[in-house]
Amino acid sequence: MDTATPAVTVALHDGTSVIASFGQVDARRHGELLLPAVDRVLAEAGTKLDAVTGVVVGVGPGPYTGLRIGLVTAATFGSALSVPVHGVCTLDGIAYAAGRDGLEGPFVVATDARRKEVYWARYEDARTRTGEPAVDRPADIAEAVAGLPVVGAGARLYPESFPDARGPE
Repeated sequence: MDTATPAVTVALHDGTSVIASFGQVDARRHGELLLPAVDRVLAEAGTKLDAVTGVVVGVGPGPYTGLRIGLVTAATFGSALSVPVHGVCTLDGIAYAAGRDGLEGPFVVATDARRKEVYWARYEDARTRTGEPAVDRPADIAEAVAGLPVVGAGARLYPESFPDARGPE
């Protein structure tokens, strides 16, 4: 599950592939949407929560309120089910998805950080981040990322700084 962006995203993985998933974009309703999304994914997969053997949660970067909802929910599931909880950088998840869509070589992931800023990181490939995630104004990093494809909603918000915006949100 991930709530570090304006979307609430939930998926169920069987160890080999995703067997059910759901996402809804609504930056102000993470608390209302997350548990119904979990219920929907479990129902679509024809399974119950007690069959879950581990929880993976996006750890941001992201806005505090949405991020907190996902982290607390994941920790609660882990405790209630006595299963491990694994945190994954949200930007890493977006990078991985971009690689599945055929993006190869160096690129950047940028998400909306609000206040005219983006959360961003540079990747050598879909699995290799080359530094720590950061938050900056797009114009301040435009030169550093010039010539690289940029994926994510933050890239589409600032086309003047990220002219090669593409890929998943």
